[in-house]
Amino acid sequence: MSRFRDVPSLVSKAREGDPRSVARLISLVENGDPALPEVAAAMAPYAGRAQVVGLTGAPGVGKSTTTNELVRALRLAGHRVGVLAVDPSSPFTGGAILGDRVRMQEHTADPGVYIRSMSSRGQLGGLSAATPQAVRVLEGAGCDVVLVETVGVGQAEVEIASLADTTLVLLAPGMGDAIQAVKAGVLEIADVFVINKADRPGADNTYRDIQGMLALGERGAGEWRPQVVRAVAVKGEGVDEVVAAIEKHRHWMEANGELRARRERRAEAEISALALGTLRARMGDLRGGTALADLAARVADGAIDPYAAADALLAGLEVGVSR
Repeated sequence: MSRFRDVPSLVSKAREGDPRSVARLISLVENGDPALPEVAAAMAPYAGRAQVVGLTGAPGVGKSTTTNELVRALRLAGHRVGVLAVDPSSPFTGGAILGDRVRMQEHTADPGVYIRSMSSRGQLGGLSAATPQAVRVLEGAGCDVVLVETVGVGQAEVEIASLADTTLVLLAPGMGDAIQAVKAGVLEIADVFVINKADRPGADNTYRDIQGMLALGERGAGEWRPQVVRAVAVKGEGVDEVVAAIEKHRHWMEANGELRARRERRAEAEISALALGTLRARMGDLRGGTALADLAARVADGAIDPYAAADALLAGLEVGVSR
């Protein structure tokens, strides 16, 4: 049973901007608390009010520093900002060093900023499984912009694109970008490229590589062409240009119906993930019984094939649902 039984009171306080209540709600989300459906129902009327911006890129490109500077710029513009910073968890212990709150200490006393570090808890794709619902909590808490910083990623971790309205892909000179620029994967999800540490040697080459890659892409009339922005986040340089690129992308999405389409796709992904989670839980219940073991034994004996066994297992799940 949930330790936080008075969900309406908790949601009401979160709506007023109480950071402790926001923290408790996100803890419910991370822990898969039984009260979570009630929390989601209470937050549903406030969905879609925040602009969700994802930041991704390889380790060492300066995601946390860029996030910190974006918070500063957005606060100067009068926005209430939420930050979800996902850190990798150990595959051996499950633990994580949640360092982003330390890096963003200067904003922790600002009531207009809420920063939450989250462990990936073994989830692949650069995010935590709880991230989508945590975004909803921050929307409900009145954040105008939610920045989602992913785990340091490689080529295939593109989950952020299904969550964010606008995805920033950060690059840095000297990290093999001439090769990275022609690879499929994470570079294909960018709405805005940010070449961080642009005061380093090789920044011009990186810029040309990305522009060259974009020139090779086929786009229809009116389609979005990703922006390429140079920045030196540690010095606060180029951050205003990054914010301007984000706003330009938002205006394009609103004018072309893409913002609504992306949010519908996000909802589809959420629903699918929750449904699959429920199925996995029921599969776990089956493992506690004999049905799965019996089917496995029959497959091992060659009595039935794996497809027939899977159909039988799903039929058993459907019977359980009907009951």
